[in-house]
Amino acid sequence: MSDTRLSVLKTYKLYVGGKFPRSESGRVYEVTDSKGKWLANAPLSSRKDARDAVVAARKAFGGWSGATAYNRGQVLYRVAEMLEGRRDQFTREVADAEGLSKSKAAAVVDATIDRWVWYAGWTDKIAQVVGGGNPVAGPFFNLSSPEPTGVVAVLAPQESSFLGLVSVLAPVIATGNTAVVVASEKSPLPALSLAEVLATSDVPGGVVNVLSGRTAEIATPLAAHQDVNAIDLAGADEALAKELEIAAADNLKRVLRPQSVDYAETPGIDRLTAFLETKTVWHPTGSLGASGSSY
Repeated sequence: MSDTRLSVLKTYKLYVGGKFPRSESGRVYEVTDSKGKWLANAPLSSRKDARDAVVAARKAFGGWSGATAYNRGQVLYRVAEMLEGRRDQFTREVADAEGLSKSKAAAVVDATIDRWVWYAGWTDKIAQVVGGGNPVAGPFFNLSSPEPTGVVAVLAPQESSFLGLVSVLAPVIATGNTAVVVASEKSPLPALSLAEVLATSDVPGGVVNVLSGRTAEIATPLAAHQDVNAIDLAGADEALAKELEIAAADNLKRVLRPQSVDYAETPGIDRLTAFLETKTVWHPTGSLGASGSSY
């Protein structure tokens, strides 16, 4: 057997509706490491790809939001298990993307997997923190409970290609929303590989859709899309964020503005509550007890 062989170069693809299409445009762009060395060609998504991703996310919303919070937690924990199994691959991709040593990249990957587990654990607990019974002056039960906003466009952080990505994506889907993710423009490969993990886990197709390409080109139609309910501008610069906020106002999207975040720090629950709505229900108690007293 010959000692020489041709490497099988990986063709990265988009992840839309549980499938791996090439960009509708047929375009790709070169992805390089921190030193300018070519790593791969990534799909250069078009506006049509963005619209297709929204359609897939909307189709998946009913089933995902209707699942029990406990079930969503189990599904997300399964993703963490699979990330652990592909730890070496992600370590290599993060090292290339962010110019880190292997040991530092491994620490980032470990923190990312732990972050995913952290959010998986919140799925059936967040309702206890932000919901509950409200005291009212009258014979009524008054209950508030959180519900997901809907389809959320997520602009992944540009510099933190994996830990930042998971830190903005996981809370969106943990609370029952579906997501259209625009990967880091400069370092999209960890996001595209995460899509492969999601596809082979229990996450239903369409719950997460991953697009790569020029952030401004993809984000603009998402911000203006009438069937996108909210947008996280984490990966937008100041000028783009302002432009997208104006476009998002047309259908009263909920907008999470870019902010300075150290993704290595333990997150609070702000991103869990950012894309939740509160539903309040009144229900008459009627007469309780033999005396006919009201509860």
